[in-house]
Amino acid sequence: MGLIFSGCQQEDEEFGNIENNALSELSLPGSPYNYANIDLPDHFLANEVRRIDNTPNNNRVTDAGATLGRVLFYDKLLSANNSISCASCHVQANGFADERALSLGFEGGETGRNSMGLANARYYDNGHFFWDERAGSLEEQVLMPIQDEVEMGLTLDELVSKIQAQEYYQPLFIEAFGDDDVTTIRIANSLAQFVRSMVSYESRFDEGLIAVGGNRNRDFPNFSQLENLGKDLFFSGRTQCSNCHETVVFSGDRARNNGLDARNVDLGLGGVTGNPRDNGRFKVNSVRNIDLTAPYMHDGRFETLEEVIGFYNGNIQNNPNLDQRLRGNNGNVRRMNLNGQERAALVAFLKTLTDENFISDVKYSNPFN
Repeated sequence: MGLIFSGCQQEDEEFGNIENNALSELSLPGSPYNYANIDLPDHFLANEVRRIDNTPNNNRVTDAGATLGRVLFYDKLLSANNSISCASCHVQANGFADERALSLGFEGGETGRNSMGLANARYYDNGHFFWDERAGSLEEQVLMPIQDEVEMGLTLDELVSKIQAQEYYQPLFIEAFGDDDVTTIRIANSLAQFVRSMVSYESRFDEGLIAVGGNRNRDFPNFSQLENLGKDLFFSGRTQCSNCHETVVFSGDRARNNGLDARNVDLGLGGVTGNPRDNGRFKVNSVRNIDLTAPYMHDGRFETLEEVIGFYNGNIQNNPNLDQRLRGNNGNVRRMNLNGQERAALVAFLKTLTDENFISDVKYSNPFN
């Protein structure tokens, strides 16, 4: 049994030391996919985007490391009964989110919160993860679902033992780290490398921004009139959308309370810090590929983008911790008071953030046949 090397002769392959008897069920390219040096457009290379990159100096993305991470991400052996992988709750076709409000764990139990999309996870400058930001880094985050008693149900010792027992991992660890020693740190680092390599930058919005020389205030020639109206509204002071979903990555800077509940039914960040001022605050995730990642919010309460826009338009709940960006000058809850066409325009614009290449790119797909 051997790995399937597609499109290359093995003697010319960077992964040429992987033995043909590794395992037939795993299909990897002869030369690794490009994860480390993606050809990004200029607007992704701007200083305002570079400064929010949370990649640590001691775990830069490498082709070999992300390849190992890809295999780990899709391997169901990372769960107690070999039924669940990371990809079970983060589906590529859904922007690496889950179409269920609450995901199902290895024994069929429901997770506590909605599985958020992973695109552009590297562009969140405080580097904290989960809705309540309880993980201080992506390297911490990727190990926590594996240990969760509902999600995947393994101890770290069990995780290491299971991976050590699979011969297809030996050459992958050698390529990524120089030897075949399996450790939790190496597992975390390679999974984090794979997730950070998930950069979505080829949407219709990106095409339009390039066409106008980076000036988002101009009408995009590839947009309809409704989509351009939605773009203008998104970046306007009237809606405040872009003040929370910043830069071309459309991600936030820290956890915020967006007025979902008047009494903070879910404490969010406050449940982690113990600070009452953090109650009801949740991570502001990127809205790229948002049309694919329904349902929405930390609990999946909204099924459609129309519901989301309707909420922000007139249903934000007053709350002592409500983010100031959602308050008017009088201190009351901000009401956008958009008409029907304007609400439809915002939805139309958000759909231009879908990256079809990203959700079909084979380098992010399941390597197991």
